[in-house]
Amino acid sequence: MISQDREQTPADDGRSRGTVQSVVRSLRLLEEIAASAEIGLIELTRRTGLSPSTTHRLLATLIECGYVVQGPSSNRYRLGHRVAALSGSIDDRLARLRAAAQPAMIKLRDAHDETVNLSVLDGLNLVYVDQLGSSRAVRMFTRIGSHVPAYATGSGKAMLAFSSDALQEELYAAEPYEQFAPNTITAAERLREELTRIRSRGYALDREEYDEGVVCVAAPIFNHAGGLGALSVSGPASRMYRMDLSLIGEQVAAYGLEISRELGYVA
Repeated sequence: MISQDREQTPADDGRSRGTVQSVVRSLRLLEEIAASAEIGLIELTRRTGLSPSTTHRLLATLIECGYVVQGPSSNRYRLGHRVAALSGSIDDRLARLRAAAQPAMIKLRDAHDETVNLSVLDGLNLVYVDQLGSSRAVRMFTRIGSHVPAYATGSGKAMLAFSSDALQEELYAAEPYEQFAPNTITAAERLREELTRIRSRGYALDREEYDEGVVCVAAPIFNHAGGLGALSVSGPASRMYRMDLSLIGEQVAAYGLEISRELGYVA
């Protein structure tokens, strides 16, 4: 949270010079308003480091567009209906994805008794949105809502392999990548080759790339709007390496396509 007296710029707060300053400032205002039931102009300027005139001008635009409401008597600000509508649409899409994936997740969990995860792509990160756990004493557990760099996971690679050219170029430009385990791919050329293999066979393997001792098999889920999700089976390497990973990959890929069709995607 920013509390300096001087007005910040995108360069000041560590953002790229390519960002649009008014958008960055508007989002900062929305974040601070979201953190309070209601908030006044002076407090907003203090928290964001923006000048009163800039804060007032940006708030006027946000109010006109329905993202912020100003109380008629208190003159304090709160989030408007448009923010709620955006949030609801995201929740609705995730609820539909979970509902479509649930039958396949149950089948995969019951077939292999390993943890089955459902995730989505958020920029260059993977976000876990649902999970069915193994019944075994030693099993994988991931907190729902947690973010993980996509390049280091099976599900993330499955989604990146079918992502837009622009996103892939952004990914390759970000090398060298952080190494989380001995097998993490840290070079763009190796990752490019890996994503090509994934597109060819339809599923991804994570051989202890994010967590040492954990193996994952994953396949992408598509929807009609171009969004990406992934379905995966994960377990301890000691058990997973005794299984036929290619067979699991084919199963996960088939279920991924089945879910995609349920969501309106036409291959």
